Amino acid sequence: MAAEKKAFVLRINPDTLKELERWAQEEFRSVNGQIEFILHEALRKRKKGGANTDKNTEQ
Repeated sequence: MAAEKKAFVLRINPDTLKELERWAQEEFRSVNGQIEFILHEALRKRKKGGANTDKNTEQ
């Protein structure tokens, strides 16, 4: 059985939304699908230790 999805309201800057719409269209996704994909990838990287949280390594 597929996991149930939780709906919620997202307030977003109009310019950011326009960029997300363009990006989603380029990758043949809905805006919602694109946001889900971005969040999923960010969480996956974080779990693998890919998130750079060390201030000394920032450039």
